Amino acid sequence: MNILNYLQKVGRALMVPVATLPAAAILMGIGYWIDPVGWGGGNVLAAFLIKSGSAIIDHMSALFAVGVAYGMSKDKDGAAALTGFVGFLVLTTLCSPAAVSMIQKIPLDQVPIAFSKIENQFVGILVGIISAEIYNRFSGVELPKALSFFSGRRLVPILISFLMILVAFIMMSIWPMIFNALVSFGEQIQKLGSVGAGIYAFFNRLLIPIGLHHALNSVFWFDVAGINDIPNFLGGQQSIDAGKAVAGITGRYQAGFFPIMMFGIPGAALAIYQCAHPHNKAKVLGIMMAAAFASFFTGITEPLEFSFMFVAPMLYFIHAVLTGISVFIAAYMHWISGFGFSAGLVDMALWVRNPLATHWYMLIPQGLAFFVIYYAVFRFTINKFNLMTPGRELAVAGEETDGYDTDVSADKNENDITTLARRYVDAIGGYDNLTSIDACITRLRLNVKDAARVNDALAKRLGASGVIRLNKQSVQVIVGTRAELIASAMYNLVAAGPAAEDKPQDVPRVALETLLAPVTGEVVALDQVPDEAFARKVVGDGLAIRPTDKIVVAPADGTIVKIFNTNHAFCLETDKGVEIVVHMGIDTVALNGQGFKRLVEEGAEVKAGRPILELDLDFLNANARSMISPVVVSNAGDYAGLTALATGSVVSGQTKLFKIQK
Repeated sequence: MNILNYLQKVGRALMVPVATLPAAAILMGIGYWIDPVGWGGGNVLAAFLIKSGSAIIDHMSALFAVGVAYGMSKDKDGAAALTGFVGFLVLTTLCSPAAVSMIQKIPLDQVPIAFSKIENQFVGILVGIISAEIYNRFSGVELPKALSFFSGRRLVPILISFLMILVAFIMMSIWPMIFNALVSFGEQIQKLGSVGAGIYAFFNRLLIPIGLHHALNSVFWFDVAGINDIPNFLGGQQSIDAGKAVAGITGRYQAGFFPIMMFGIPGAALAIYQCAHPHNKAKVLGIMMAAAFASFFTGITEPLEFSFMFVAPMLYFIHAVLTGISVFIAAYMHWISGFGFSAGLVDMALWVRNPLATHWYMLIPQGLAFFVIYYAVFRFTINKFNLMTPGRELAVAGEETDGYDTDVSADKNENDITTLARRYVDAIGGYDNLTSIDACITRLRLNVKDAARVNDALAKRLGASGVIRLNKQSVQVIVGTRAELIASAMYNLVAAGPAAEDKPQDVPRVALETLLAPVTGEVVALDQVPDEAFARKVVGDGLAIRPTDKIVVAPADGTIVKIFNTNHAFCLETDKGVEIVVHMGIDTVALNGQGFKRLVEEGAEVKAGRPILELDLDFLNANARSMISPVVVSNAGDYAGLTALATGSVVSGQTKLFKIQK
């Protein structure tokens, strides 16, 4: 993975803890509405709400450690989040002033001030990244039988505890230097005052195309560089005192976004609509109205930004410059209002009574001015340079339909997420082109085998604002606020394999692979297996066997890609790409490996008939819920079908069990 991909992954993971901010914003915003003067001191309900919200803000560093560890883990398992939390506790405890004083044998009052600031978002992100890497590498490790309880995911929090001891000793040496460098960076930005705020906002917009603006935001909002924009703004007694001390500074990196998101972006939308060719205006009007409303009401700008970001990069650069100017003006004039999610009407309504919000109402006339500026500048630039913004490009070059309807939004299944997700799978190049699926607020973040197979035109006809190719394997599709729903539906579709209607019709079926029985016994139909997941073919299609012999063999030539820690099942990928799961018995994982003996290791290349497992049948028949053993093809959806070749008794390594047809 190259550095850009990795940074994108970190930026995506940061959205997990940042997603908690709207809860804090709502709780504290309502509290300040109730008691804007006493900050909760004059009203019990207000105090209750403000303290509830500040509980989130005050522990953002721990949330970053947990959220980043979870977000960057390979399977989004809770054990990864626990690992991040354990690592954070160990590191911050060992690097606390009291611990440093004791370990380094120095008076407490001589401990560098950096260690009193060890619980910050920078450290949280660092711990989260390390925890995720440890989890991804060691969550599948199997220990000797005597220690088998601590194998796999249980091992990772133990490893991170010991690793954080080493990291703590390293941090004791380098953290003061890192902290001083961050503070110096923050001071340099603060010395630039309102100009620094404008520079930040300019780069905030420029980083949106690659999804790294979240990482930049963490520097200016979460005290990573000595800039305490959100904590000072949102509350807590310490924050209140700090806020009073820096009135007009706290919130300077947020306030100027309100005029852009609530007014400037809608002005751009109006200009794009009016510049569209007459026969396209009806279609463009619907798109622009929806995007402008989303920006005004919620502060989500990506649907509109991506409508011109790549077709008219000159406009996007102008947009970034204007955003920087707006943030500069608000900071210079000390017109302050913060937000917990984004700079839309909802956040403005919540925060206008926050005691640190000063002259917030001036952001409205500033916004009206920027509406006019955006409209005039965008309309002039589009017409002057004949930019191909929405509604203009189709009249210039008749777009190819690639066999699909040109107006997918009119389809009767528009609101069917599963149907829409299936079409997006087609646009990405099909099931076999997708390797991983993820999403943030407005975009699908996909890894593919070949980005060249992605059909941009189809994705846009499905409603996407744009398609970004970061490299040959990383693609982002801007789909709006339904991104999470679409991603989830795509994941389910890929897991289940192509639907029957997606498979080629009237294609001669040719046997691709013939599998041998992996164990001697009696054949049982899959729907008779006493486990719903296997019986309903959720895991895959195939047959089952009730074993009468102790040796389990490879059913085909291939590679053993996985043997479960408890040795009750293994996965084999054949030389032709067929993925086979052999699962000995039902609920046998509960036996913790008793009754099973592994005869080969993961990664072994085997020939059909080679022994893989040895069973203690007497023990298993007496203790397992059932020894009916499914043999299934987990990627059966990639093939035309399976044909059973055996009934009754079968002999391991000799009897043909079923064939797979391509």
